[in-house]
This record gives sequence, C-alpha cells and structure tokens, in this order.
Amino acid sequence: MSDCSSSGSDEDLDPGLELLDELGGTLSKWTNYIHGWQDRWIVLKGNILSYYRSADEKEYGCRGSICLSKAVITPHEFDECRFDISVNDSIWYLRAEHPLLRQQWIDTIELHKAESGYGSESSLRRHGSLLSLTSAASGLSTTSASSFKKGYSLQEKLAEMETFRDILCRQVDTLQKYFDNCADIDSKDELHRDKASDDEEDFPTSRPEGDYLLYNNNSSKEKLFSVDSLKGSLGIDFKGEAITFKATTAGILSTLSHCIDILVKKEESWQRRLDKEIERRRRAEDAYKAALTELKKKPHYGGPDYEEGPNSLINEEEFFDAVEAALDKHDQIEEFLFSLSLALFPSGSPVSWVQPHSHTSSLSSIDLISASDDVHRFSAQVEEMVQSHMTYSLQDVGGDANWQLVVEEGDMKLYRREVEENGIVLDPLKATHAVRGVTGHEVCHYFWDTAFRNDWETTVESFQVVETLSDKAVIIHQTHKRVWPASQRDVLYVSVIRKILSTNENDPDTWLVCNFSVDHDSYPPSARCIRAKMNVAMICQTLISPPEGDKEITRDNILCKITYVANVNPGGWAPASVLRAVAKREYPKFLKRFTSYVQEKTSGEAILF
Repeated sequence: MSDCSSSGSDEDLDPGLELLDELGGTLSKWTNYIHGWQDRWIVLKGNILSYYRSADEKEYGCRGSICLSKAVITPHEFDECRFDISVNDSIWYLRAEHPLLRQQWIDTIELHKAESGYGSESSLRRHGSLLSLTSAASGLSTTSASSFKKGYSLQEKLAEMETFRDILCRQVDTLQKYFDNCADIDSKDELHRDKASDDEEDFPTSRPEGDYLLYNNNSSKEKLFSVDSLKGSLGIDFKGEAITFKATTAGILSTLSHCIDILVKKEESWQRRLDKEIERRRRAEDAYKAALTELKKKPHYGGPDYEEGPNSLINEEEFFDAVEAALDKHDQIEEFLFSLSLALFPSGSPVSWVQPHSHTSSLSSIDLISASDDVHRFSAQVEEMVQSHMTYSLQDVGGDANWQLVVEEGDMKLYRREVEENGIVLDPLKATHAVRGVTGHEVCHYFWDTAFRNDWETTVESFQVVETLSDKAVIIHQTHKRVWPASQRDVLYVSVIRKILSTNENDPDTWLVCNFSVDHDSYPPSARCIRAKMNVAMICQTLISPPEGDKEITRDNILCKITYVANVNPGGWAPASVLRAVAKREYPKFLKRFTSYVQEKTSGEAILF
C-alpha cells in the first residue's frame, strides 16, 4: 500500500500501526444457481478481499476482489456458518466450515477494515490531521463580513495578524543585525585589549576608531563605547527599535484577543450550524438505510437466499413457477437430444450421451436368483425390504390405505398418500401400469443394470458404482440434476434384483428391483448437495395369453404388469404444493419413457422369461 501522508515519507508513520500481513484460507463461496457453493481460496490483504479457485492458482491472478472500505459484513440470520459481504450492488455469499471459524473471519475482516480504511486512527496519522494557519484562513475566507454583527470580521483580523507578522519579521531582522554587530565589535575589543596590555601609560590614549581605554578600580583596562558610534556605523536607533518591537507584540496580543472575542461570539452561530449538519446527516443516514433495505428486497437471481428452505425470500408461487420453467426447459433439451440421436442413428436406439462408471452385464447372463445366492453384509436389510414390498406394495389400493388417484392415463394410474413430518413432504407414491410385448424379467433388468441407466434416465447428472456387493447387488452414488431454486440432491443406495418364485402354480413369478438408502464411509454427505433418502421398488409380473393351436409364444402374447412404489425423503424443506405438483408431473413421464425404452430395446429380440 502506498504512503499517502503529507510528508510523503515513511518516517511519519506510527511504527505501532504497520500494515497487516496477508492472510488466506478456504471458504465456500456461492458461485451461481448451477454450481451452487464451491470451495475458494480467500485472501485478505490490507482492505482488499480477493478470491482464487485454489491456493495453487494464485500466480494466475485472482478471480475477483472487493474493497472493504465501504463493505458491509452481515452474519446470516439462520445459517450459523454463513456470512455475506456487500459493497453497493455486489454481494459475496461465503460459508465457513464451523460457526467459530465464521466468527474468526468476520472479526479479522472487520479488523482489517478498521485499520486500513480511510478515517481510521492510523489513516488519519498517515494522511495528516493538522490544519496550517494558511489553510485555516483560506477555509474561513468564504465567510462573509456581514455574518459578523459586531466588531471586525475574523478575516480582517487574520489579515491584520499577517501585517503584524511581516512587521515583526523585519524588526527581528534589524535587531539581529544589531546584536551581530555588537558581537563583532566585542571581538575587536579583545584584540585591542591585548595590544594595550603592553602600554604602561596611565592616561587614556585616543584610538583611531574613536574608542577610549580606561583603567578601572582593579587596574585593569576596559573598553568603553560611545552609543553614537554604534548608531553612526549601523544607522540603528536601538531604543526606538525596542519600543517599536514592544508595540508590535502588543498589537499581536491585542489582535489575538479580538480573534478570541470573535470566536466566542460566533460559537452560538457555529453550534446552530452544527445542529443543522447533524440533522442533515441523520436524514441522510435514514435515507441510506431505507435504500439499503429496499436493495436487499431486490432479487439477486441465483442467490442462496432464494433457494429452497423455510426462510427463503421467494414465495411459494414464484418457487413453483421457477421449478416448472426449469423442468420445461429440461424437457425441451431432452427432446432435442432424442431427435438428434434418431437423426444420427436412424437404425438404432438413441445414443447414451454420458458414459456411466459402472459394471456391465448382458441380459442373457442373469440367472434365477434366490436369497441363498445373494449373501453380503446388507443381506438382512435386503430380505426385510423384499418381504415388505411383496406384502404391502402389491396390496390393492382400496380399503383403508387412503390412496388417492392423482393421474390416470390409459393403463397407467398414479396414487398418492399425503404424509408430512416436521413440515417435510414424505408422500408415498404408487403407480400401476401394463405394458405389452415385454416380460417382467426384461423390465427389471433394464431398470437395475447401470450400463443402460443413461439411455432412459434424464434426471441424473452423474452416478457411480461405489461397491459391488454381489453379482446382483451394488451400492450406487447418484447425483441428480439441479432444478433452481431447489437445491441439488444426491442419493446413496443399495440396488438389488431378485426373482420371487410363485407358491401357487396358477400365479406368475415376480421380478423385483429394490433400491434403498444406506451409508458408506467413502461417500459422506457433502455441502454441495442435500442427501435424500429413498425406498423404491419396481415389481413386475408376466402374464401370457396362450396362442392358438401349436403356435409359438410371441411378444404379442405377453403382458407385463408393473407396480412401482416410491417413498422419498427429500432431505430438505420445499413447498409442499411444489413437491406434489412435480411428483404428479414427473413420475408418469418417467414410467412411460422407461417402458417405451424397454419395448424398443427388446423389439425383435428373443423373449427372456
């Protein structure tokens, strides 16, 4: 930081007020509504706060900076780890890992702001806080003489003081010359005294300079001067100059007394001016606070205060409109990609645009599965989930189950039971569907095998097989695409495929895919996403219509009855009406899209029961 003191040198700086060192650390910074919170390297130097993508990229320059001189640091009202820094319309949303760390950042930033900002004690010392007489006079020169009711104006008295100063300076110069001449004559006298010491005459002897040597009572020689000799040689009337000097100083003291009288008389007027200035400042501060409050009401598109949550600044209707607009845009993108894939691959199925990180398996490699063939550390939970779904998920929707029919499109029906806990919507959903030309085995295989996930799933941004428990059981981490203003979500779940043999020869066998949430040390919840919990099952049974005569069974003779159940805990707060409207819209679309994909994949292929 450059020195701005009036002297222009570092010597004027208070040694106890040195500039603060550079400080740096990692904070989460809100980037935009797509990427949300991202870790950034924050650097605090002087009154400048900068950020970099990481500490290793400092040499490439900062990605942004703000001056803290006029910054407002605001701890968030509800989020104990978050604080905002605003300068006019620019706002930085920052989050620390812990509330104590947030407070340390706030205290440090405030300290830098106080020590480096203009108007601080150190700043005043560096810039100079004293007014010279000239600047004071010039500052007061705008005061009109008519404003002083009695006596002289302060401007006139200051001009008089300036005149006295000039006179006094000339008098000091004159007197200084007189004293210098006296000192010079005294030195000459010492020289004459040394010469006269050899003279033994008892009477005064006339000197060329007009001086006289006399003996004093101690028989020593002394030099006596004639006052006229000094006056004649310098032309200075010492007595007169002394009287004038005394008169000048008396005039200065008198003028100073008049200045004090004027200042005392003007004190009341200045106090009234000060009161008016204080009132104007108060009104300006009130207007500033009102403008700041109004500015905070303006929506900062994509800001964290407008995300989902009970304290969101966006109302329920605006939240729903934003989600619906984002979903419509998402559908348009998917339709475009689907049309493009058909144009590029007219003889094949749509291309998968994202390569999954997963194991692969072919449809023919799936054997009949029993509980004894699938043993791993989650086996007990899997058996409990399978039995629960076989017992309750296949029950009729009538009776006391309180299922409400919300969508009916041909053979597909969607039911819902409204359930809320602590303001969070936990509605169980159940969909039934009938699809011709495919078997339950085929439907469950394409639903379970991650090799085909991206061919039909459009809501997933990325997924990865975390662990393979067995040939028919895996743990998957799945991140879903974000739909603003809703937060991005991820799920970590066990996915198993199972064939349940029928105990009645007249009933078909059942194929089932069960997905339920678990925890895994390698994938703990992150600050970037909200971890949702789910318990989902795809249950399929194959019905066969016997062909006439000895004809072989074709796909025209088979029908797959599908029951899809979903219990999802979104993991965070969002308006109930929005969640229910989105579920009503998206689940039927998903089921139709997936079953159409299975029909297309199996068309012309051998039937696998």
